Amino acid sequence: MDKDEGKKNHDVIDEDLYEEFDDEELYELVQEERRKAFEKDRQEKEERKSKRPFPKWAFWLIAAVMAFNVVALLPQTFSIPAIDFLMTSAKLSTSEDIQADKEAVVVIETEDSKGTGFAVTSDGTILTNHHVIEGEEEVMVAFPEEGLFSAEIKDTYPQIDLAVLETNASQQFPHLTLADETNFEQNEAIHFIGNPLQFNGIANEGNIIGYTQLEGWEEEVLMIEAPVYRGNSGSPVMNEEGEVIGVIFATLNHDTHGRVGLFVPIDYYYAHSQ
Repeated sequence: MDKDEGKKNHDVIDEDLYEEFDDEELYELVQEERRKAFEKDRQEKEERKSKRPFPKWAFWLIAAVMAFNVVALLPQTFSIPAIDFLMTSAKLSTSEDIQADKEAVVVIETEDSKGTGFAVTSDGTILTNHHVIEGEEEVMVAFPEEGLFSAEIKDTYPQIDLAVLETNASQQFPHLTLADETNFEQNEAIHFIGNPLQFNGIANEGNIIGYTQLEGWEEEVLMIEAPVYRGNSGSPVMNEEGEVIGVIFATLNHDTHGRVGLFVPIDYYYAHSQ
């Protein structure tokens, strides 16, 4: 694997993935995509009309069918992020393994916003990004099944944007298994679970591109071709064996690959926590 790939491609990096998404922004995105779709459909209809007459009875028949099926057709007609990743999550969540993994992924709440974290031990040790909890001494974490708990900041590793939290509960928690090291093949499939935009417990998938060097970082990080959004900071990245190989922390506009997700290899956590 060539670790020098994309070494100087650090044009635009978004480290604020944990900030709340503006509902108006999402609404405007939906409306804009709808407008484009309707305009494209209108133009295509005009082109067809100019070529040959179109029977009125056929037009009304199509209109009736579309009216009855509009709800079912919307997700396939309008390719917008909010619909795409929800459909993917629903598909992935039919897997019992994904369902079990979701139980270990938490919502991390601060005064201003939310992010993602995940339990790595049965006693409630949680791994997340440093920028998600920066400036906090205690945060609230919500498990899907166990409920809401307070958690203290135990350790922080700002140089690799990771942090470790400890819950204040004396009970057993579902947790994920960390890989011994971040081994992968180029274009290898991965999946991740997080709390993007205004949603919680969303599973998604992608492929590993390779390493890149960020300005201000001593260590290289890994790029993934995947739909990563605000709220995904702290999401566990898992291989096909279900082991965590890294933690999502940002996105990057790459010169070659376009908008990509970035994650910290789990090896760095081991190296800094010893």
